[in-house]
Amino acid sequence: MSDALVEIRDLHFSYGDRPILTGLNMSFPRGKVIAVMGGSGSGKTTILRLIGGQLKTKVGTVIVDGENVMTLGRRSLFELRRKMGMLFQHGALFTDLSVFENVAFPLREHTKLPEPLLRDLVLMKLHAVGLRNAAKLKPSEISGGMARRVALARAIALDPQLVMYDEPFAGLDPISMGVTANLIRRLNDALGSTSILVSHDVHESFLIADYVYFLSQGKIVAHGTPQDMLASDDPYVKQFVHAEPDGPVPFHYPGKSLASDLGLEAPK
Repeated sequence: MSDALVEIRDLHFSYGDRPILTGLNMSFPRGKVIAVMGGSGSGKTTILRLIGGQLKTKVGTVIVDGENVMTLGRRSLFELRRKMGMLFQHGALFTDLSVFENVAFPLREHTKLPEPLLRDLVLMKLHAVGLRNAAKLKPSEISGGMARRVALARAIALDPQLVMYDEPFAGLDPISMGVTANLIRRLNDALGSTSILVSHDVHESFLIADYVYFLSQGKIVAHGTPQDMLASDDPYVKQFVHAEPDGPVPFHYPGKSLASDLGLEAPK
């Protein structure tokens, strides 16, 4: 059995004529937390959609637990997705369902567990994220940080081999951010799962990640341990890690100069 739960090889993906990902080669080992980082529009979330089979491409392969996602039929893809958990950006809870029913949802959809056993499992998942006593509340009755933890409990409801996190720290206060990061690491180790963490939050991601991939304009520009990235001399990594406004990623969108737009450039 390969040490990698997910392998991406020579992957290219475009929306029409607009390339999004170019020549990606990535490996996500079992039992590890791997961060995929980069600026907005660098293709991070697209990688998660390709792994989950929401998007397909004809160029390159995406292997999950030995199966090529790009070639799976509908039923086989749904069976593979049972091995995956997903924490969506901003949580994406069902607003009309209670906290309990949000976490119970994947168990009701994918299993035929008797109600007493389902109840115990849901309460155990909520206990793991510190919210067992909020089971009867609606998402509108809890804070944003708590809602993210409910979404995390839902993502691990089926004890998945793979958990994918799309910007799990977005919009959280520093305390909630730290709690969420610690939960991701603890739950990953407790489940023995593989976690793919898409984020642009350097501090929290570096605290819990075993390995980091940096993307820019759909390409991997650097990869290594968090310690490697902190010590890197790569201009893009230095700009991103230290939040420098100037560097390989320009502040201004490429195009004509302001002087040209204002008609102030001397004719050539």
